[in-house]
Amino acid sequence: MIQIIMKLIGILLVLLGVILIYDARILTKKFFGFGDQNDATNGLKILGFILAIVGGLIVYFV
Repeated sequence: MIQIIMKLIGILLVLLGVILIYDARILTKKFFGFGDQNDATNGLKILGFILAIVGGLIVYFV
């Protein structure tokens, strides 16, 4: 049972990471001003990449 829950958490992390990578520009337009858009977009893409890697490792090893 705990393995299923951990795999679901891993899949959700991968999904959230991919969404952050793909929609980073759209999300930064909603939340940040024009001066900070490029830095915020890079930050969200890096965060999404890290989340996708962590989620993938959880799914792979559990």
